Amino acid sequence: MKRLRIGMISFAHPHASSYYRELAKIPHAEVVAIADDNQERVKSLLEQEPLSYYENYREMLQLPDIDAVIICSENVNHASMVMESARAGKHILCEKPLGVSMDEMKIMIELCSKYGVELMTAFPCRYLPAVMETKRALERGDIGQVVAVKGYNRGTAPTGWFVEPGLSGGGAILDHTVHIADLLHWLFNTEPLAVYAEQGQMRGDLEVEDSGMVHIEFDQGMMALIDTSWSRNRSYPFWGDVKLDIIGTAGVIHMDAFAQTNEVYSDHEVKSRWSYWGERMNYYMLEDFVDAIIAKSVVPVTGEDGLRATSIALAAYESIKSKGKVVLQR
Repeated sequence: MKRLRIGMISFAHPHASSYYRELAKIPHAEVVAIADDNQERVKSLLEQEPLSYYENYREMLQLPDIDAVIICSENVNHASMVMESARAGKHILCEKPLGVSMDEMKIMIELCSKYGVELMTAFPCRYLPAVMETKRALERGDIGQVVAVKGYNRGTAPTGWFVEPGLSGGGAILDHTVHIADLLHWLFNTEPLAVYAEQGQMRGDLEVEDSGMVHIEFDQGMMALIDTSWSRNRSYPFWGDVKLDIIGTAGVIHMDAFAQTNEVYSDHEVKSRWSYWGERMNYYMLEDFVDAIIAKSVVPVTGEDGLRATSIALAAYESIKSKGKVVLQR
């Protein structure tokens, strides 16, 4: 089987390190170069691995033997990096959110189509066992017609560029709405019609919101609410959660994506901890990306999926600003 040669653009997002480790375990994938304008972020990796390094990602994109790139930059840089990569003929896996405005995401998708490259959005939660079993139960009709869903994505407040609006494009609503929004579309195959949202600040020292409630009306009559927040304190045993409470006419599904945990009590950390032992969602997402590119097939999580999920977060901000319901354009 052909090996996919990959360049990684930016390690600003902590997922980049995880992606690098998982890619090393995929036999038909090879990371050959990394680009980051902050060399300190990748210094230890460069000392340990035989990688080509570029301060300017545009120089790396000129390498003819790179087939694809993975972008883990600050959110506001996704658009320019995706567009430059498309023009260079590289297939792309981009960290979520795909972009920070509807216009730029549409251009990203159009350019990738124009230059014949695949654009995949990083939504690894689709690959969690509890999520996949929930999808199978829904397809069997185990709980009848779904009428309402409450989703939870609550984590620990990040630092650095995540809380700088000029680099992140938003706070907890943008950061955590998109995972659940993508699952809602993937699980229920339904389109959002309208959004109403509220935001809050539990900490007064941030320039962005750290909590929010996002209400969504879907076609087929389904209603959803997403609890999106950075509400977990530093002492919490795990980074956060991904949960769904799904109410149907014939039953209820409670889905806890990270319930597969062991309890660890450490004198070194001076707190209890949950150690997740479930399937490796990042590995399976990356493997799917690599397989799709090698097979010259459509990637399983498209740029359109990324746009759809992000559109809900952007509509939430519009709703907060207008203090009313926002009807989504179809």
